[in-house]
Amino acid sequence: MSAIMQLFIIGVSLIGLLLLCSADPLPTEVSDMNNSTDQMNASTFLYFAYGSNLLKERLQLRNPSAIVYCVAKLKDYKLAFGNHKGVASQRWQGGVATIERSPGDEVWGVVWRMNISDMESLDSQESVKMGMYSPMDVSVSTIDQDLSCRTYIMNSCVYAPPSPQYLEVIVMGAEQNGLPEDYQEKLRAIETNKYEGSLPMMNKLKKAMKKSKEQTKEMLSDD
Repeated sequence: MSAIMQLFIIGVSLIGLLLLCSADPLPTEVSDMNNSTDQMNASTFLYFAYGSNLLKERLQLRNPSAIVYCVAKLKDYKLAFGNHKGVASQRWQGGVATIERSPGDEVWGVVWRMNISDMESLDSQESVKMGMYSPMDVSVSTIDQDLSCRTYIMNSCVYAPPSPQYLEVIVMGAEQNGLPEDYQEKLRAIETNKYEGSLPMMNKLKKAMKKSKEQTKEMLSDD
């Protein structure tokens, strides 16, 4: 074979290799990438919080993966307070938050993205196995999108006012995440049962919030 013919064959081979490298992914490759994205999404879920879990430090006590996704509202529901079958909450010494259907009303809250591994812990916090709350899927809305989220609703609710401490946690969470000011005002105006005793949960939260502030200061000083 002549030297000219050998050079021609080599040139054709190089052109073919370049075309192959610049080609679009094969259908099977696209499918693999899509499957990888689906698996990533399947590892997390969105949770709509409207009560004490508005406060980051409260939710992360048992669910460390929770990160803020956005603020959203649940249409045609209203916020209510009570206890499952009338049994007062020992943790909060008063009624705790739930939601109930109410056409024309709305409940504002925080959408958290959480790892699936924390779902069991969240269910436990809401006493799902004991029948106090039931998980439910709701569609919440932001300015530009609707989101499907997991939330919880109390079973056999008997209305009861919250303790001042419990309401304080909700208000702090609303402030922390920038819920609409008029909604914050509605929260602050809720009547409490005026319980004045100490609550171990409040001590835990104060420690967690102090730690969070210290970490934030350290991060700012490092910058």
